[in-house]
Amino acid sequence: MDTITHTLFGLTLYGAVNKSNMNVKEKRVLLLTAVTGSQIPDIDVISAWWDTAGRYQMWHRGITHSIFLAPVWAALIAGLARLIFGVRGWIWYVTALIAVCIHNTSDLFNAWGTGYLEPFSSVRITFGTIPIVDLVFWLVMGIGFLVARYGRRWQKHHVYRAVWLLLAMHVAIQTAQGAVLHHEARQQYEQVALSADFIPGFFTVIGKREHEVEIKRGTVWKEMEEVATLTSAEGADLDTLFAENPKAKTLFEWSPFVVVEDDGKRIGIYDPRFYRNGESFLYEYFDRAD
Repeated sequence: MDTITHTLFGLTLYGAVNKSNMNVKEKRVLLLTAVTGSQIPDIDVISAWWDTAGRYQMWHRGITHSIFLAPVWAALIAGLARLIFGVRGWIWYVTALIAVCIHNTSDLFNAWGTGYLEPFSSVRITFGTIPIVDLVFWLVMGIGFLVARYGRRWQKHHVYRAVWLLLAMHVAIQTAQGAVLHHEARQQYEQVALSADFIPGFFTVIGKREHEVEIKRGTVWKEMEEVATLTSAEGADLDTLFAENPKAKTLFEWSPFVVVEDDGKRIGIYDPRFYRNGESFLYEYFDRAD
């Protein structure tokens, strides 16, 4: 998910905690803990500062997003809260752990995926059922904020817990629809990838059969419409490309599958999940010398 959504997750988690027995300082520390936990896995973006091997795409959302590292992040955040602010108790650790797990798990559902099982597996796990920026999330959390702030009939933490329930229902409904489309596509293609559109219920299905890649868009309620048919040069020498452009090898490892282009002058690969208006913005290539 994007940074704004992760921040809103942290704020909503903070709102869902019953703070009736907390003083002002404890509430502030809880807020800081929830928001920090919601953001800390993305600390891996700093790896771009020293990336000279073209590996940033694998480093980002890699080990820092592993579910196995979540307890470590939580312990670090809780330890700093105790050291800096002098607060004690398990609530800081539990809040941080939940926040980190929400971050890592929510990233599984968009097309970018995450190294959820690193270091035991380097595979990028992606369901592709939620867009990277989901306006439904923003809408539900925004309405929850307004109800909690101006409503007098419900306690605030109950409102935010209801918000979490609605968010979970949205993810479940989207994922169920995506699973149906993925299952249907598996009957036609050797490899299938899914990417959720910004409009709820709409998906792009990318299927690969030998050297042909088809991109279709639609919903479970009507027949999928073809967007593009691409031809992949499967026999191309990718070793040369990888040697000349290390980012291409990273993209090849990162993507579920790629489309290969080779016209004799240029050889390149791109991720068809991000194919828009005749090109993919995840594209790496090498121009051969004349």
